[in-house]
Amino acid sequence: MWKYLAKRLLQIPPVLFIVTIMIFVLVYIAGDPVATMLPADASPEEIAQFRHALGFDQPFYVQFGNYILDLFRGDFGESYQYGTSALGLVLERLPATLELATASMIIAILIAIPLGIISAVKPNTVIDFFATSFSVLGKAIPNFWLGIMLILVFSVTLKVLPVSGTGSYSHIVLPAITLGTAMSAEITRLVRSSMLEILHQDYIRTARSKGLKYSAVVIKHAFKNSLVPVITITFLQAAALVGGSLITEMIFAWPGLGQLIIQAVYAKDLPIIQAAVFVTASMIIFINILTDIMYRVLDPRIKFN
Repeated sequence: MWKYLAKRLLQIPPVLFIVTIMIFVLVYIAGDPVATMLPADASPEEIAQFRHALGFDQPFYVQFGNYILDLFRGDFGESYQYGTSALGLVLERLPATLELATASMIIAILIAIPLGIISAVKPNTVIDFFATSFSVLGKAIPNFWLGIMLILVFSVTLKVLPVSGTGSYSHIVLPAITLGTAMSAEITRLVRSSMLEILHQDYIRTARSKGLKYSAVVIKHAFKNSLVPVITITFLQAAALVGGSLITEMIFAWPGLGQLIIQAVYAKDLPIIQAAVFVTASMIIFINILTDIMYRVLDPRIKFN
């Protein structure tokens, strides 16, 4: 296992290097942001001076070389909007996004695992129909529509939860439910299908024939052995939450990384975009490695080659 993990860790630098190349090329193709940063009545001389100050008048290979050198120093440059370190701004907003992603995961797991288990234990019942319907609807409903509906019901009509912003635990409820619904739907479907397959295995019948309580058989034997695919989708969804909460953060004015990225895209703030994508890619790689570790913890029979 340690040899495998060491191999995976050695793969991180080249993967991140490829990501940085893709980021730079895409940003370069998008063009320089000078036109959006200067007044509409700026003279051609002022535009040329500003482009020279930012280095946009240099050839592609010179800009790319400077970008790589700065990257090795951990310097993504200064934000065009805020005039401070782009990486510092990204790391400042990251905890809010992680907080929202964690709350969304907790809500998804608390809903999905009990619902998936009960649905598998009692197939073709009302509960099973509700669980399967929830799985379909949860994946089909767009996050932005669900977020707006939650605001309309709980903030505008009932006035029991705040519309947006931060400051208390109540502020995170609506955005966490918005993000966690699709995730819980996916996990519910997977828990149900995994449990249905495990419950028909011979060792489950053997455990029941020994007189064990059905609840103990379900939890200790069936559910434990169905966790590997569930862990896979849970961690993959967690990675998607970190990088995919942009719209939800905008709807609820949540001061996280997603909101910062959207604002940077509108303003063509290239240093922030580059730093944010690099940090997000690094976190996704780390989550994938953590998933591999969890495989071995849950099932020691799994061998890494």
